[in-house]
Amino acid sequence: MTVLTVISAGLRVPSSTRNVADQLAAAARTSFEAAGRVVDVRFIDVRDHAHEIADALLTGFPSGSLRTALDDVAAADALIVVTPTFQGSYSGLFKSFADLFEVDSVRGTPVLLAATGGSERHSLVIEHALRPLFAYLGALAVPTGVYAATSDFGGPGASALTDRIARAARELSAITAGPAAAVPPPGAAVLAPPEAAVVATPGASRGATPGAAASVPPRLASVPPASAVPDFPEVTPFEQLLARAGH
Repeated sequence: MTVLTVISAGLRVPSSTRNVADQLAAAARTSFEAAGRVVDVRFIDVRDHAHEIADALLTGFPSGSLRTALDDVAAADALIVVTPTFQGSYSGLFKSFADLFEVDSVRGTPVLLAATGGSERHSLVIEHALRPLFAYLGALAVPTGVYAATSDFGGPGASALTDRIARAARELSAITAGPAAAVPPPGAAVLAPPEAAVVATPGASRGATPGAAASVPPRLASVPPASAVPDFPEVTPFEQLLARAGH
């Protein structure tokens, strides 16, 4: 069973953001099922948890339906994230929700990033706002982001939007199904058997058999292990540099 959690940060009912989220979820389900995977799709409408989010930010203790939503994020084998664009970035409500994610809860999780906006002027919001956020969180963002402007709904741009959605969904399915580099917890030793390099598949920490592994794809065979990368040279403290300069 593949758990696909869809986060929609639209503020209205109905909303173009939820519309795009529904289309992405349907396309992803089709791609997953075409690959022979059974999908459990879980929707999170962030607006439904707005008051609980504010309370959790102030108290540090998410509860009720918000706790369930955060658990669905952590349990996901794949994520779809859709936010409206405000002031050239993701919505404040969405960011407040993301601020409540547990540490490492989405690390190594494939994620499809999408956004909506009033015009094409905001189309880079995925690249300069969403992608850096999820890179920091350690998620694996698919190459294709989906941005939908008002003109993409029902006009000449509708078919192009449908094509982008289908392409992004296929990428999400491929990344979720294929092997990826394992991300060990902080301080964990990284050991590989001498006869073959192995990696964990995405979502392995969410119910997979302990020790299960997959072969490294050819494109990663030449990548050296972390232990082979030399440490950074010792850095001279800044105050010592100032002293040498006579300051």
